[in-house]
Amino acid sequence: MLFPSYLGNLIALSFLQIIDIQWKLGMAVSSDSCRSLKYPYVTMTLKVAEPSGQIMSKSFEMTIPQFQDFFRHFKEIAAVLETV
Repeated sequence: MLFPSYLGNLIALSFLQIIDIQWKLGMAVSSDSCRSLKYPYVTMTLKVAEPSGQIMSKSFEMTIPQFQDFFRHFKEIAAVLETV
């Protein structure tokens, strides 16, 4: 099964304790190679603690459909955790 890249990031961080989650909505309006992009994206930053206690941050960007999929997965995880 192939995972979207943002899920791969979360799976790689699965042994860490999540301390904080921040997100922001952005809009790319141009780049060096393209005059007009105009697409929205979400940047997520997770602050996590490693088992050693070291704090680190991991950031990644998602398109709006990827963010909606992430949110759906997150709700499913929360529902499972409520039953434990």
